[in-house]
Amino acid sequence: MIACLSALALASCGGHAHIVVGSKNFTEQVILGEILAQQIERRMHVPVERYLNLGGTLLVHEALVRGSIDLYPEYTGTALSAVLKRPPATDSAAVLAEVRAAYESQWKLAWLPPLGFNNTFAMIVRGEAARERKLATLSDAAQAGPWRLGVGSEFQQRADGLPGLLKTYGLRMDGDPVTMDLGLLYVALDSRKVDMIAANSTDGPAAVRDVTVLADDRHYFPPYDCAVVAREETLARYPGLRGVLEQLSGKLPAETMRRLNQQVDGDRRPAAQVAREFLDSLAVR
Repeated sequence: MIACLSALALASCGGHAHIVVGSKNFTEQVILGEILAQQIERRMHVPVERYLNLGGTLLVHEALVRGSIDLYPEYTGTALSAVLKRPPATDSAAVLAEVRAAYESQWKLAWLPPLGFNNTFAMIVRGEAARERKLATLSDAAQAGPWRLGVGSEFQQRADGLPGLLKTYGLRMDGDPVTMDLGLLYVALDSRKVDMIAANSTDGPAAVRDVTVLADDRHYFPPYDCAVVAREETLARYPGLRGVLEQLSGKLPAETMRRLNQQVDGDRRPAAQVAREFLDSLAVR
């Protein structure tokens, strides 16, 4: 509630003499917000104000449109469905092109080249099972079933969830899916209560377990490629800003984002410290 009230207050007052970086209210977004803020501070030596952990998609989008923040990380599929209210699509490049054109024409907002990861649904199995049965893709898994599947409740109802997945791949299930809290999925996989879970591609726990993320080789799941969305007015006011931000494009593959998420959620490390170490690692390459 406090975050929402703060964001609403921000949205009522545009204009500032520094760069303001925002983020939504979950770990991955806070880490990315810190990475963006610290990148700007390092490369441009201008003041950066952070409004991280603001709230949900529509609230942060509105803050960007009103000029209360200058930029934040967003996902192409989220922009397409939640902001633009358009039906999901599966072509990654086409979705980016569509949201980029719509954001520019409606709000003068620029989508920069993606950061390198796609935070979409991911079907995950134990690593030993993948090695024994030579599984790399969901098509492989369809040939190797049946599977005891663990899912969150949302996955069973979503248009891009379980029913379409089963139809697309012909996956065979061993009984009804086991529905559980998302935080219990990896525990259930570890304990062999289930042998496949519907998780997310940048989950921190996947970074510290012997698991295999099965490739969506038929491109069933919509793309949620993460990229920086910025006000064109801000990019014009700071001519070097676009280039500084684009230095991060492609530098955050899914395995890196999983590791960073785990460091904050699993290891309880401060997001600012994790972001700083990530940027340090880029500087020495």
